[in-house]
Amino acid sequence: SFSKNFGLYNERVGQLEFTVNDSAMTAVVRSQMEIIVRQTWSNPPAHGARVVANVLNNPALLAEWYENVKTMAERILSMRDELYKKLRGLGTPGSWEHIVKQSGMFSYTGLNKRQSELLINHYHIYLLRSGRINMCALTTKNVDYVAAAIHEAVTSL
Repeated sequence: SFSKNFGLYNERVGQLEFTVNDSAMTAVVRSQMEIIVRQTWSNPPAHGARVVANVLNNPALLAEWYENVKTMAERILSMRDELYKKLRGLGTPGSWEHIVKQSGMFSYTGLNKRQSELLINHYHIYLLRSGRINMCALTTKNVDYVAAAIHEAVTSL
């Protein structure tokens, strides 16, 4: 999906591919995919696809996009590292290495439903009740607050 990588959330830009070893199966898969496409997004907007095509086909824009993606990935990694260090520094019970070992925009914190609800309802830190949190929401200005809230949730519940 290019929707997240290009910030085109309402455009749903992406590609779906299947590799099939049997020509008879190709027709079956194609038939099923055509049904799904018709039911799901029969006539999607073309704006997002045009933006992506323009960037991917322009060497200067493509290089700039790669640099932007690299910058964001590095920022997410640094925020993961900061959160890990803060939790360890607070002496928060548990192993928090999973935060730095995971990759991507989201992290499974290991918090349970009650702990997650405390973060949501009391600290206004929004994550899924499963403990899954968007690491892009962490900044140098709020990582101390988030770490302290997680510490409180883990030690009090």
